[in-house]
Amino acid sequence: MIKIDLSNLAKIKAQHGLSGKELFAEPAKIKNLLQKIESRKQGFHTVIDDTSANRKISDYSAKNKGKYKDLILLGIGGSALGTICLQQSLKHLFHNELAGSSKAPRLHVLDNIDPTLMSEICDIIDLKSTLLIVVTKSGTTPETLAQYYYFLDKIKAKKLNPKNHFVFITGSGKSVLRRFAEEYGIVVFDIPKNIGGRFSVLSAVGLLPAMLMGLNVKELLAGAKEMRKSFYSPDWTRNMPYLLATAQSKLLKKGKIINVMMPYSQKLIRFADWYGQLLAESIGKQGTGITPISALGVTDQHSQNQLYNEGPNDKLFIFIKAAKPGPVIQIKASGKDPETAYLKNLSFGKLMETEMMGTIGALTENARPNLTVEIDKVDEYHMGGLFMLFEAATAFLGEMMNINAYDQPGVERSKEITKKLLTKKNER
Repeated sequence: MIKIDLSNLAKIKAQHGLSGKELFAEPAKIKNLLQKIESRKQGFHTVIDDTSANRKISDYSAKNKGKYKDLILLGIGGSALGTICLQQSLKHLFHNELAGSSKAPRLHVLDNIDPTLMSEICDIIDLKSTLLIVVTKSGTTPETLAQYYYFLDKIKAKKLNPKNHFVFITGSGKSVLRRFAEEYGIVVFDIPKNIGGRFSVLSAVGLLPAMLMGLNVKELLAGAKEMRKSFYSPDWTRNMPYLLATAQSKLLKKGKIINVMMPYSQKLIRFADWYGQLLAESIGKQGTGITPISALGVTDQHSQNQLYNEGPNDKLFIFIKAAKPGPVIQIKASGKDPETAYLKNLSFGKLMETEMMGTIGALTENARPNLTVEIDKVDEYHMGGLFMLFEAATAFLGEMMNINAYDQPGVERSKEITKKLLTKKNER
């Protein structure tokens, strides 16, 4: 189960918070907003029904089970962040170290073109037992193609067949990557035209790596479908994405131009990173937007909390709490020392939860708006729900702000300039 607690918004000064009347003032608008979202014809909330695509992913994964010791994902931005999140959230935190003694493949995500990164990854893998997953919707992303060329050269140098060591995830239109697939007979998985990279984690972009890692994709999709019921609901009391977006939208008008997502679970910090792109690239347009910041409880209580409590009051804090954060591990404090007696009979989970309550309490006292999203535990079902919750909230937020949440003209312009500069260089 996923719950959202907005009660602290009403506990702080009016200029910084939201009363119940403000938060729930316009429930009738939800039907109109849902119609506007539907008119965009975006597929982030319908791709989870694509049984044919999911069957192809399942068949490919079953066919290649146990074949590779290493998976390397070549991609950037929305092509990588969802997979990084899935690995961090749903595999053992030290999965790659453990995988050496089991049949589970290690996963490495190369979401940068730093030459040191490109070089040093080759020191820990054997290409003979490696599958390279190339992800680019356009099929022309220069960073990803550069990575592809780099590894293709190494594959050929080892006299290996590219079709046995590459798999492509790309858009259905004609592209350079499609030509490479035809040339070498490489398997291709399609990214639907109506799904942008930052909304693509529940498509083949995230599901293929997830299944190759041995994750339960059925549960991931089941959680997403359950949250979609909330998203489609015209009843604002049940529509969590609508309530979240309403809080963000109304607080933006009160000067809360930054959203800090602070999960209290080591496994969820990459979810905050994934959301950072989703929020920034979807809403940051037309001279407005919300700046995302990732923080981790309890770590960042000791690195950022001073600013949050006494710095500019320009932030909304979104806490994510797992009711069952992990195994119950008791702290072995004797209780004989008065200064540490409070640790006696305490578990690490309870200590972490109490510190979260302290952080939230201090922010509330200092009139810093905050809300909490709670999940039962970090597993495939709840991660699917979280992905859908925040994607759907972003869709609502775009309509509330009269912004197209699905394009990225600022990003495209930088790509155009980069390509022009490189073209001029090669023409000399």
